[in-house]
Amino acid sequence: MAPYLAPGLAHVAHGMNANSLHTPGRVAFEDMELARRQLALDLGASRPNEIVFTSGATEADNAAVIGIAHAVADKRRVREGAGFTPRVVTTSIEHEAVLEPARRLAREGFDVVRVNPDRAGFVTCEALADAVDERTVLVSVQMANSEMGAVQPIAELAQVAHGSGALFHTDATQALGKVPCDLGALGVDAASFSAHKVCGPKGVGALYLKARTPFEAQLLGGGQEEGRRSTTQNVCGIVGFAAACHDALGMLAGEAARQRALRDELYERLGRIAQVRPTVDVPAGSHAYLPNIVHVLVAGYESETLVLRLDAAGFGVSGGSACASHSLEPSHVLRAMGLSADEAYGALRISFGRLTTEEDLSRFAAALTDCLNAK
Repeated sequence: MAPYLAPGLAHVAHGMNANSLHTPGRVAFEDMELARRQLALDLGASRPNEIVFTSGATEADNAAVIGIAHAVADKRRVREGAGFTPRVVTTSIEHEAVLEPARRLAREGFDVVRVNPDRAGFVTCEALADAVDERTVLVSVQMANSEMGAVQPIAELAQVAHGSGALFHTDATQALGKVPCDLGALGVDAASFSAHKVCGPKGVGALYLKARTPFEAQLLGGGQEEGRRSTTQNVCGIVGFAAACHDALGMLAGEAARQRALRDELYERLGRIAQVRPTVDVPAGSHAYLPNIVHVLVAGYESETLVLRLDAAGFGVSGGSACASHSLEPSHVLRAMGLSADEAYGALRISFGRLTTEEDLSRFAAALTDCLNAK
């Protein structure tokens, strides 16, 4: 990203509008398209133009849910008549970037169904099959839950959706760089990503749209991104995203194994504290949950109190998704899994990454013990 951040005329080409016809603009365009090709290759897309650059995963989720649902529903209404009521199926544990667009669709007359997970946090094929019908135009299921870390069986769920004639979108934001994410193998029609989840810059992401997937653009204007997302592209962020993703996937196997060992060790350490219990049973070495998330319930405490005490001790944790950290309501994910409000209020989500060490775990476990013993 350095050439795009440096001031001065010497770097003018890198700072140009990638849609301009002059030479500096063409240089920026070539850099952007090189990044698109690299990202498509790393994610397992069939062709570079299946990657649409966005401002992040929230925009990608909104665009996918609303844009695909509208496009498919309009086609179905032409064929089946104005009285056709399209159905959209998602889950009750999605990120708000999916749930809010689904609520908008419901206000517009779509039949929106939310599937609950089991107590372990997983959406089963049987539960999804019960929710889809011949009216279903889109199914959206996250690849990995950002609170519990449950990795959903996306390939199998996509087959269920396709069996009913529906398209399938997955919010793969939390999964990218943590578990394998081959779009071709997953068999999805759309997927959302964010750069900062792989140590890239904030404010840039991508929407994968499989070739010939019906889509109604949500941002209209100059026709950038082949008309699917009009606005001047953030070339600086895009090249950073592609580089960060390539690095993250290159070290995925080794880093996931290392973080999985840290996860298992932290669960063991926290399990020795009387007031703490794991929210779900994560067997040692399990690949069914993300390697970088530990989620526990603390009896007799509200998560807000623990978050503030741990922050004072130098540790940043949350009571749920980081995007909902300012909410005082119990996590909708935990409630959907069947936990009581009292249990959910005492939830603590601990996550870590490439820089986390075993020493950090020891310090954290000691700090949490001190917090629980404090008057």
